[in-house]
Amino acid sequence: MTTHIPDADRTAWEQAGVRLDLDGELAVVTLCDPKRRNAQTPAMWRALAAIGRALPGTVRVALLQAEGSSFSAGLDRAMFTPEGIPGETGFLQLAASTDAELDAAIASYQEAFTWWRRPDLISVAAVQGHAVGAGFQLALACDIRVVAEDVQFAMKETSLGLVPDLTGTKPLTDLVGYARALEICATGRRVGADEAVATGLANVAVPADELAATASDLAAALLAAPRSAVIETKALLQGAADRSYDQQRAAEREAQARRLRDLAGM
Repeated sequence: MTTHIPDADRTAWEQAGVRLDLDGELAVVTLCDPKRRNAQTPAMWRALAAIGRALPGTVRVALLQAEGSSFSAGLDRAMFTPEGIPGETGFLQLAASTDAELDAAIASYQEAFTWWRRPDLISVAAVQGHAVGAGFQLALACDIRVVAEDVQFAMKETSLGLVPDLTGTKPLTDLVGYARALEICATGRRVGADEAVATGLANVAVPADELAATASDLAAALLAAPRSAVIETKALLQGAADRSYDQQRAAEREAQARRLRDLAGM
């Protein structure tokens, strides 16, 4: 294991419910608070954001997984109570803050979710059991999802009087389309493994005891191709929805020219 990340940082992250393991070009990020079904807190979000900043540049694949029977039960409901979580700003306090303060607080929470799609790596979420609210959005933050057959995605924010604000609305809409995304969010219903695969929300569903091996095999396959080619391909695909057909053709030509010249040592 790479040890250049200070032990104090690793310890603080684990206390917040997240563990990082590095194995060459692979980073494994594990939600490690199974007794609380990996409920999310601002401390967990700070840890996830810090891990994203701390990853060495050699990392090509980030695998997100979770201990226990649930991927993540979503936000720690204590955030909604008057007492809140000790040491954290509760939602009632946030509601009373200025527009700028409230915007900055939510933006800081989103940092835990944004780095998974950065252009220099591919992220894979291995999801089992409940992935609710913030848990659903954390899975959506990744490029690819593999799920256990017992998975239950649900976007519960609307039923709580809120909206999904942890970067999940864009990838959800891109994956399943506007009408289905609206229905999933507005009803808060559960989405199981079969529907997740059928709609493109998940790439594959496997028995729970095969999830870890399936995710590991996928990570290995993603690491098999040359890094530069994978990065160029990811950029092409990420930008495809915003380009016309002719613009995409031009982008392909430009990317291939870079690849050919790189391979030729030019």
